[in-house]
Amino acid sequence: MRGADQAAPQTTRGRAPAPPDRRPPARRPTAADLVYEALYEAIGTMAMVPGTPLQEKTLTQRFGVSRTPVREALIRLAEDGLVDVFPQSGTFVSRVPVDALPEAAQIRQALEDMAVRRTAEIATPADMARLDVLLMQQELMAGLADTGAFHEADEGFHEAIAQIAGYRSLGRLLRQVKLQINRARRLTLPVEGRMAHVIAEHRRIRDAIGAHDVASAREAMREHLSVVIPDVAWLRRQYPDYFI
Repeated sequence: MRGADQAAPQTTRGRAPAPPDRRPPARRPTAADLVYEALYEAIGTMAMVPGTPLQEKTLTQRFGVSRTPVREALIRLAEDGLVDVFPQSGTFVSRVPVDALPEAAQIRQALEDMAVRRTAEIATPADMARLDVLLMQQELMAGLADTGAFHEADEGFHEAIAQIAGYRSLGRLLRQVKLQINRARRLTLPVEGRMAHVIAEHRRIRDAIGAHDVASAREAMREHLSVVIPDVAWLRRQYPDYFI
C-alpha cells in the first residue's frame, strides 16, 4: 500500500495544480454588436466621412440583419457622438466637433503619461522587442504610403505601452477619448513628411523606455502628444463640411 504522501495529487515541477477556471464564458456578440463595430470602425477611420447618410433599409441589406439590430447600433453610435439623428431629415455620420478636441487631447495626455512612466520603469527586453516590431511596421507602411495600416501600427504602439504598464482598462478609455481626435488625424497622414515625423517621435519614446529613463520617456510622450491635434484651421479649409 502506498503512503499518504504518495497518494497526493501530482504537481508539475513542484507547483500545485491550477484551480479550475470559474469565470463566466465571454458573451457572444449580438447582431447589433457586429453592426455597431463595423460602423464604428468605418466612421472612426473616415471610410464613412461626415455627412454620409445612414439609411436603415440600406444597412439591413448590407449586414443581412433585421431593422432592430441596426436601430440599436445607431442609438449607440449616436451616444458616442458619431451619428446625428434628425427626425425630419434622417440619420447621418456626424461632423467632427472642433471644440471637443482640446479637452480630449488633455485627457489622453494624462492617461498616456501614466502608462509611459510605468512602462519605462519595468520594460523587459521582450517588451522592447515588441515595440521595435511595431516601429518596423510603421516604417514599412510609411514606405508603402499605406496611411490606414500606418495608423493601425501607430495605435498599436500606444496600446502596447499601456499593456506593458499593466493597465488593463486604459485601452478602452483611450479608445473613447481618442475617437474624435483620430478622425481628424486621419486627414493629416497623407501630408508629406507627417508619417516620418510620427516615427521619429515614437523612436524617441522607445529609446527612453529602453534606457529606463522615466523623465525622458514622459517628456518624449508629452512632446509627441502636444501636436496630436492637427491644424484644424487648415483641415476646415480643406474639408469644410467635415467639422463643426
